[in-house]
Amino acid sequence: MKFIKLYKVFICIYKVYATAIVRLLNIAEILDVLVYIVHLSTREGLLSILDAKKRGIKVYAETCPQYLLLDDSCYGDKDSNSFEGAKYVMSPPLRKPYDNDALWKGVCYGEIMTIGTDHCSFNYKGQKEVGRDDFSKIPNGAPGVEHRIGLMYTYGVLKNRISMNEMVALTSTNAAKLFGLFPQKGTIAVGSDADIVVWNPDFSTSISAKNQMQNVDYTPYEGFEQHGRVLHAFLRGNKVIYNGKLIEDKPIGKYLYRKTW
Repeated sequence: MKFIKLYKVFICIYKVYATAIVRLLNIAEILDVLVYIVHLSTREGLLSILDAKKRGIKVYAETCPQYLLLDDSCYGDKDSNSFEGAKYVMSPPLRKPYDNDALWKGVCYGEIMTIGTDHCSFNYKGQKEVGRDDFSKIPNGAPGVEHRIGLMYTYGVLKNRISMNEMVALTSTNAAKLFGLFPQKGTIAVGSDADIVVWNPDFSTSISAKNQMQNVDYTPYEGFEQHGRVLHAFLRGNKVIYNGKLIEDKPIGKYLYRKTW
């Protein structure tokens, strides 16, 4: 499959993305409702959100590590015959380096409230490859949940873009507040669930599909440096990760009742 087919599709999507956000924000303004925009991926989209906030629209935004650290060069060039770009087929698609820069500024200045992953993994072998002769059959999505905090620590905290406390807010506290789970979740306090992560800042590795735990045969962050990792983790006081390894393999989740706005 010629890459140019893939390339043209993503260019078209880029042109309508900001327009879609503006339409949504206009509807929210008319109805006076809160909006939560997920997977923010462009500078223009962020500017539309900033403009909406000035107009008094209640809007919050989330982005993901792929839109901060990866760009459309992952799809190859227009003359490429490689199918490797299928690993990065996701919605929204990867954008330009200047979009990465703008989104980092949005994170640093508190305009982007949460960092998710949009984790939706498919194996390259046997799943992504289904679309080798037909672009529309490429499963849409990429893995990412395992590396979210490590990437934000390495390229956010250690690059002096955000503080450690801000990283915690972006990956935990803000989401708990936005979705009506605070203070049961999102904080360490008397009466709150004892959900605790013990972080090892001295750990270093190179991200690779060969050493990851998530059950998928590739990672979009192959070769990225990562500093720090989860050493131990507790869920409601129960130790579920010890020395970086999952030790609780039985479901122990509980239904969470959320508060309304």
